[in-house]
Amino acid sequence: MPGVVVDPRDLIPLDGAYYTYEGSLTAPPCTEGVTWFVMKTPVEVSPDQIRAFAALYPSNVRPLQPLNSRVVRESR
Repeated sequence: MPGVVVDPRDLIPLDGAYYTYEGSLTAPPCTEGVTWFVMKTPVEVSPDQIRAFAALYPSNVRPLQPLNSRVVRESR
């Protein structure tokens, strides 16, 4: 959008701590080989933001998958 400036650093928690693991996409075709980074500190979003996201990506969720042999690593 013209005139809108977004600094990606404003979108993540200040401490930057995270978990990481190898997984797959959460929407079809659920392609494997995706490296996930999950922030330890949650970032809050409003119900309106969730609705807007869901309107754009209606199939962006699937049931929780078992860990199987995946290793979850933690940042230091």
